[in-house]
Amino acid sequence: MRHALIIAGGSGTRLWPMSRAKLPKQLIPFIGGKSLLQIAFDRLDGLVPASNRFICAGQSHADVIAAGLPGFSPAQFLGEPTGRDTLNAVGFSAAAIAARDPDAVIAVFTADHVIAPVDQFLKIVDHGFRLAEQHPEMLVTFGIAPTAAATGYGYLELGDALDEPARVVRQFREKPDAETAAAYFAAGPERYLWNSGMFVWRASTLLECIRRYEPENSAGIAKIGAAWNTPARDAVLAEIFPTLKKISVDFAVMEPASRDPLARVAAVPMPLQWLDVGSWPMFAETCPRDAEGNALGDGRTALLDTRRTLVASSDPCHLIATIGCEDLVIIHTPDATLVCHADHAEDIKALHKLVGEKHGKDLL
Repeated sequence: MRHALIIAGGSGTRLWPMSRAKLPKQLIPFIGGKSLLQIAFDRLDGLVPASNRFICAGQSHADVIAAGLPGFSPAQFLGEPTGRDTLNAVGFSAAAIAARDPDAVIAVFTADHVIAPVDQFLKIVDHGFRLAEQHPEMLVTFGIAPTAAATGYGYLELGDALDEPARVVRQFREKPDAETAAAYFAAGPERYLWNSGMFVWRASTLLECIRRYEPENSAGIAKIGAAWNTPARDAVLAEIFPTLKKISVDFAVMEPASRDPLARVAAVPMPLQWLDVGSWPMFAETCPRDAEGNALGDGRTALLDTRRTLVASSDPCHLIATIGCEDLVIIHTPDATLVCHADHAEDIKALHKLVGEKHGKDLL
């Protein structure tokens, strides 16, 4: 049976000060009044029944997630006691879903993407499901045609054609330096695609790959899966999960699988509007713009002689007024305001650390 898993455990520090530990970026209703998680959940309508959609996130966010998704069952929430990177998130989730349906085929998504048009997205993911259903050993990923020589994404090196338009993945390439990214971009989308972080696989196939490549993590995940339908579930999860080695699913599974003759890795191109909302400049791409190119998030604004600036506030009564500003990010919350040049948006992660050191965790 088809299932969907949405990974929603990121901290979102590059979207501080709106993104906080208690309400990280994927749970903030800042895109048309909806959160990124709500958008990701609703986007699956018509592909996977709502009852078969699972969310993996920090246990502390269980209540706020349930409140934002009417009808969402607590049984569909897979709470991590602590963050241990994506291998353990997808691994323990696969074990939990397999305890309910041993034949589960799972599509994995992240809760920070904006994708359009949705009807084409659904057709492409359906193709991925069919590949995994027809080829039990196959791990399917989805690739995005690069629009720049970006160093912030991993890349898929494409090999032979499987069908139209799926290709064999010759190798996963982790986030490159600027020179390497330029070479990948110059080679074109027939050779390299961005790794979208979305996958389809049989639960049993993923778990077997983890056993093969990361046996220590596999042993812990197997214990969690064996206890999932028993009264010991919560105790075993709390004991085992924090001890699992932190590692991404790309490093732990997808990279070695692409070189393993016992596994098959396929990429389905996803030629859509795809936005990974992981920073304020990326958030700005979701906002309406005025005649001067200013991105207008929620809140009241009065912008004079201001260009190419993002302004947003979580306080509907607060006014952001500017004069003579260019290429800035201005974000207001009731207890913190961020002002930075757009070119320095990646440094917000370092600023987040500084704020915690100087002013305590209450502002994080």
